[in-house]
Amino acid sequence: MKLWGGRFKIDADKLAAKFTASISFDNRLAKYDCIGSIAHVKMLGKQEIIPSKDAVKIVAALKNILKKIETGKFKVDFACEDIHTNIEKEVIKLAGEAGKKMHTARSRNDQVALDEKLYLRAEIIDIHSKLQKVIISLDKWSALHAGMIIPGFTHMQHAQPVKFEEYIGAYTEMLNRDIWRLTNAYERTNIMPLGACALAGTSFPIDRKFVAEELDFSMPTKNTIDSVSDRDHIIEFISDCAIIAMHLSRISEEMVIWSTKEFAYVEISDAFTTGSSIMPQKKNPDIFELIRGRTGRVYGSLMGILTVMKGLPLAYNSDMQEDKIHLFTAVDSIKETLDILGILFNNIKLKSENIKKTLLKDYSDAVEVANYLVKKGMNFKDAHTVTGKLVLYCIEENKDFNNLGVGDFKVFSKLFEKDVYEVLKVK
Repeated sequence: MKLWGGRFKIDADKLAAKFTASISFDNRLAKYDCIGSIAHVKMLGKQEIIPSKDAVKIVAALKNILKKIETGKFKVDFACEDIHTNIEKEVIKLAGEAGKKMHTARSRNDQVALDEKLYLRAEIIDIHSKLQKVIISLDKWSALHAGMIIPGFTHMQHAQPVKFEEYIGAYTEMLNRDIWRLTNAYERTNIMPLGACALAGTSFPIDRKFVAEELDFSMPTKNTIDSVSDRDHIIEFISDCAIIAMHLSRISEEMVIWSTKEFAYVEISDAFTTGSSIMPQKKNPDIFELIRGRTGRVYGSLMGILTVMKGLPLAYNSDMQEDKIHLFTAVDSIKETLDILGILFNNIKLKSENIKKTLLKDYSDAVEVANYLVKKGMNFKDAHTVTGKLVLYCIEENKDFNNLGVGDFKVFSKLFEKDVYEVLKVK
């Protein structure tokens, strides 16, 4: 069953038909195709473009199909080239001749643009919720160890002592920015393209504002040519997903490092680790490694959609059929990752005693020693030099600041007094 077969004398070659078909992946838009079509048909009936009795029949058929889709009872016919043809075939089966009027004043070009925006809106909301759950999980983890002091790093070297909740808070800040970006992306997605038809609109007296209101869009699009050729919302969304994936990969890298015996800052539950087929002692942080690895999928989706769109003349081109593959890959990768992270931090133990030991001889309070000298009247440049020499002395003598007497400090500067030990209390 083709929507466009009348102009052709012979059927499409089987290999060509298979190559051009999108039903293998666009079938996941079935729900949104029904929802969009219901609003469209209601408008056709209201505007008397088709008889109201036919509109009622078509809407009833679409609601029947939608119910089957939502309950998993709808059977996709993979002989049809796309999901739109699938739905229309079922509508005609249920509504009879009236069903053939469903596609009036509409093209597959604006129809798929609508389906994708309906789908994307729902996924943005879902990912927004999953991000919130990860943030809550991180907040609970940091609250469990409130006041705990850990080494802060720059260049992967001990830098200054920081609170654990501040360290983890850096990641929740990242994820909150991700939520902010998704919220903005939703606003730009939430503009209704239906009514653009193939590219030049339609001579039928359609009511685009009615359809937009029915589907809870903020407004209809302004330019019909752009409406069917625009995929900016998909590019923006996948770009946001790439940033989310990057943030999740960074915290995953942190957990991989922290779980090594060299660091031993955390212990990941056995339920979320794997072993080795040859080395019995191994306990691998595979989930965090896979999260790092899956970042590549999302980056690939972003490069893929940008490459699809980079050279396309106006308006719609079949290249754009590939957009769904990149969109679905990004959605699935991010959602799966957020789902596992939402519970993973509840299964990681912080090894506080090991962390405390690393703070004893890491000289990460050297900045406070330099600041101490500044407060005593020394300029910061000289204070930095004096403290650097003090650190070098400690390293060579295998000591830390707390092992030094006041006399040892005074060798480096007469400004040191007993109160220097106050700045060496990490807390």
